[in-house]
Amino acid sequence: MATGPAGAAPAAGGGLAAAAVLSPTVAAACALALHWTLPSRQSPVPTRLYPILLEGLLAVSIVVAVVHWAWPRLRPWARHHAPLMAGGIVALVIWDLVTLKLALMPLPYFPGPDMVFQGMWDDRGMLFESAYHSLILLFTGYFAGVAAGLVSGILIGWFRNVRYWGMPVMKVVGPIPATAYIPLVMALFSNAFVSGSALIAMAVWFPMTMLTASGIANVPVSYLDVGGTLGAGRRYLIFRVAIPAAMPSIFLGLFMGLGASFLTLIAAETVGVKAGLGWYLKWQQGYVEYAKVYAALIIMAAFFSGLMTLLFAVRDRVLGWQKGVIRW
Repeated sequence: MATGPAGAAPAAGGGLAAAAVLSPTVAAACALALHWTLPSRQSPVPTRLYPILLEGLLAVSIVVAVVHWAWPRLRPWARHHAPLMAGGIVALVIWDLVTLKLALMPLPYFPGPDMVFQGMWDDRGMLFESAYHSLILLFTGYFAGVAAGLVSGILIGWFRNVRYWGMPVMKVVGPIPATAYIPLVMALFSNAFVSGSALIAMAVWFPMTMLTASGIANVPVSYLDVGGTLGAGRRYLIFRVAIPAAMPSIFLGLFMGLGASFLTLIAAETVGVKAGLGWYLKWQQGYVEYAKVYAALIIMAAFFSGLMTLLFAVRDRVLGWQKGVIRW
């Protein structure tokens, strides 16, 4: 049995490859047939957005099949992504069946995809504005936490006296969840945006500091000895030797901090702010608009996944020798 590298689609013969490439088309056609033929038990009000989405997926799947047939260079790409696309369509079919068609999950807590996508379209303006405010708040807190974590991590990792006093502080303060500081930041900062940014910065600061300090402290002594022998001063050794050598650990801190910032963002937006995806989610939940709650969750998933993908692309660019070690 043929195998490939990690993250790649398994090798397949001509017949299996053709079936894999055509699987999204078959799945989309079956999804449309089931949606139009089965009666709707959960909600009698028909919507057009979900069928339009399925029709769009059907068109895209046909394009993928044509690309596979017409452009040999793109065949590996089509063979790898077609089964994933088919799996996503099957997930939509299951969602449609257990909610809208069979009503196995009751309203209003489990709306079908038709209601969710309709709610997303109806509130598209507010959702766009909320995503924009969330992005500004997230970036402000994230970059502030990264900057603070880099400075404190370099100081703790390089200077023995700073590490002696700093590590006990890190062990006491760092493990406390950032959301536990909500009463403190609300008392310190009257502005809701500043308090939310401070919470996110605190969530990012701890993993960034610990992993940066670990990377700096574990730079091979031979690197520093060679630099010192050639006449390099302390500043050169820190910025030209220690920090570049610690970049894998620093990027690990960036990833962990980004994940922590996502969690803290939702909590920060439920306290005082008047815009943002977390605020929108809580607001719609209060009105029992669960279709719009799920719409916000879908946007959050795309939003956060896109940022994580962007950070992985930066990591692969900066650390080319580590490209593919951890895939996203």
